[in-house]
Amino acid sequence: MLSRHDNETLTRTGQGEPMGEVIRRYWMPALLASELPGPDCPPVRVRLLGEQLVAFRDTQGKVGLLSEFCPHRLTSMFFGRNEEGGLRCVYHGWKFDVAGNCLDMMNEPPGSDYHTKIKTVSYPVVEMGDVIWAYLGPEDKKPPLPKFEWTQVPDSHRLVTKNWQECNWLQALEGGIDTAHAPILHRRISPTTQRPGISVNTNLVKGEAPRLEVDRTDYGYRYAGIRSIPDDKELIRGYQFVMPFHQIRPLQFGLQGQEPRQLIAGHTWVPMDDENCMVYNWMYNFGGDPLTDFDKEEEYQLGRGPGEMLPDFRTRRNKSNDWMIDREVQKYETFTGIEGINVQDQAIQESMGPIVDRSNENLSASDMAIVIARRMLLESASTVGDGGDPLGTGESYYNVRAIDGILPKGTDWKEALADQMYPH
Repeated sequence: MLSRHDNETLTRTGQGEPMGEVIRRYWMPALLASELPGPDCPPVRVRLLGEQLVAFRDTQGKVGLLSEFCPHRLTSMFFGRNEEGGLRCVYHGWKFDVAGNCLDMMNEPPGSDYHTKIKTVSYPVVEMGDVIWAYLGPEDKKPPLPKFEWTQVPDSHRLVTKNWQECNWLQALEGGIDTAHAPILHRRISPTTQRPGISVNTNLVKGEAPRLEVDRTDYGYRYAGIRSIPDDKELIRGYQFVMPFHQIRPLQFGLQGQEPRQLIAGHTWVPMDDENCMVYNWMYNFGGDPLTDFDKEEEYQLGRGPGEMLPDFRTRRNKSNDWMIDREVQKYETFTGIEGINVQDQAIQESMGPIVDRSNENLSASDMAIVIARRMLLESASTVGDGGDPLGTGESYYNVRAIDGILPKGTDWKEALADQMYPH
């Protein structure tokens, strides 16, 4: 369990809060690049770490991320005119470029230079991997660009989506790095059902409860859930946790009768405010082949396919309708009766309430990855508070991968899988 003080430290992300200052030291996804489809397109509201912002793409295609509120009379710039190299407030015509410089004031007399004295809040952005990333921290502490391997593969080899989750970022993150829940929460209980989930015939379900091993690194940690399976072997499910909110996991699936393809997938849980987060979901093929239509249909299995997402990126199955739980399906087909693997995660994490009180927990051995992540985040909060740099602001995560493997019992997975988890 955590003390209430430590729980507050980890979950509060506003300006001036210890964890808020930590997260501001990293590049974070702000929106999908597709949300700004072309020059002078409509602006988009963005909420990051409790700040209300607006993003726009100017006439030259450059992206700006500004305070939502015009510094004149605090009108929302979401209603602004995106025109001729800037975003113009419709109230009195103040116009700002992507760097936040005021270019023009329609309510000032000719010859006035007042606009040269005004600047609105603006944050650096970079477009990479179908995502627009933002940096909200001190300029002199800006880290290297977020060149995760998935951002560097060709567009045809990558799929990125996002969805709004109505709970604190930390309980969403902790659900993602918890390997023990997967064959329980996501289990199919019928061998014939076609509903999304993990088959009862897989090693993941048939294997014993996992033994967790966590290996700290300078970017976070790599960890494995190790399950004993028949023939004196072990199923190794190896993950990566990259500070402060990225999880990388193996994704293995295929058409019936074919050799499964191993792709890599993951999530990034970005705090919108203390009671909401935006989850960025991605998968990619690091090999020579583009993603297939079958690969992309994984979104249906996860509950994020067409028809499942609302315009604001909430899922159709959500807290307001109890995630459309079907008790007959729960009795006979799947462990939860909730459709969609990630919707099942979302339901459990949101059901804890907006911010869970971890002082009431009773943790077990399978929670080791969660315990260590909390320690690392608290250590980083202390380090940043003392003027230092948090973990994971270098480039060492650029080449990390996650991998599934079956090894003879007792094999050192860290050594046996090293070339696959750190390929170059």
